[in-house]
Amino acid sequence: MTRSGSGDDYAWMAHALRLAERGLYGCDPNPRVGCVLVRDGMVVGEGWHERLGGPHAEAAALAAAGESARGATAYVTLEPCHHHGRTPPCSEALVAAGVARVVIAAGDPNPVAGGGAAHLRSAGVAVREGVAEAEAESLNPGFFKRYREGMPWLRLKLAASLDGRTAMASGESRWVTSPAARADVHRWRARSSVVLTGSATVLADDPQLTARGPEAWRQPRRCVLDSHLRTPPDAQLLQDGGSARLYCSWPGEQRRAALEAAGAEVEAVPSSAQGGVDPTAVLAALARDDEANEVLAECGPTLGGSLVQAGLVDELIVYLAPHLMGDGARPLLRLAGLETMAERLPLAISDLRVVGDAIRVMARPNPITGGE
Repeated sequence: MTRSGSGDDYAWMAHALRLAERGLYGCDPNPRVGCVLVRDGMVVGEGWHERLGGPHAEAAALAAAGESARGATAYVTLEPCHHHGRTPPCSEALVAAGVARVVIAAGDPNPVAGGGAAHLRSAGVAVREGVAEAEAESLNPGFFKRYREGMPWLRLKLAASLDGRTAMASGESRWVTSPAARADVHRWRARSSVVLTGSATVLADDPQLTARGPEAWRQPRRCVLDSHLRTPPDAQLLQDGGSARLYCSWPGEQRRAALEAAGAEVEAVPSSAQGGVDPTAVLAALARDDEANEVLAECGPTLGGSLVQAGLVDELIVYLAPHLMGDGARPLLRLAGLETMAERLPLAISDLRVVGDAIRVMARPNPITGGE
């Protein structure tokens, strides 16, 4: 963590960030926020935003501190909200509790909820902003991107053999990776607003796309790019009572009626230049209409490749399993038009670790190319 100014402020903010991480799976579409109240060098109260509709981090910390909050410094990872939403304004609660100083990591990009820092200052509370700002934003990449760009943060999950193959030539793909890697995928699903796939994956694998495990406090919305409504009405993702939405370009009325009778939501969107569903339009709609912060794409090499080449993927999660499947097996991604080394798509690896017997590589598009 880069430090400037008071070291104590950064140390206490680091504690608030660890608290915010505890809300990783439960508060979507709200941001993950942590708060620590410190007086005379001691924690007098702490809290985090645990679940949607529950107390915000500041309210939880103030409740824990009681009268000890008077004269304390509040360390909060996101600017306290200043509007009446599902809960009252946290900025007013801090003032009413007599907090003397508030240290904020990142400003709130939501124009409706923002303004908390200004309100605190107008009430005579000392405010410091920008402490560990990058670390705070990294906890909520989709929340910030949605308000700044009108798009969610898109992760593309891929699983392959060590030689970069995702399925045998026959299409057989269960299982490329180990149970430990698959459990890790469920954690990524649990923190996501939406799990996105294509109709080809539905037809080939009939996935559920649900989050399972102790982190699955809530289920992500499941969405399918299905230009001609090829999804069968008896597909697993329509049989468990959860919500699933199909995005199409040419909604045949009989197919649409059968799928809606099976519980699907069907929505027509514009076509892409290639003739299928326009993924940019889908992602923009998810951010606008569903408040989707983070979208996890789990799809085949064709849709995955098109998402990458369209510049829509913010982060790749690639699980590499310790086996070889041969050059006849199916590739990781289908990337059209790459013929020279100069046309490579550069990536920057952000995390590398072993998950079970697989290597998990996390990478982001890197527009800066190196030399030789």
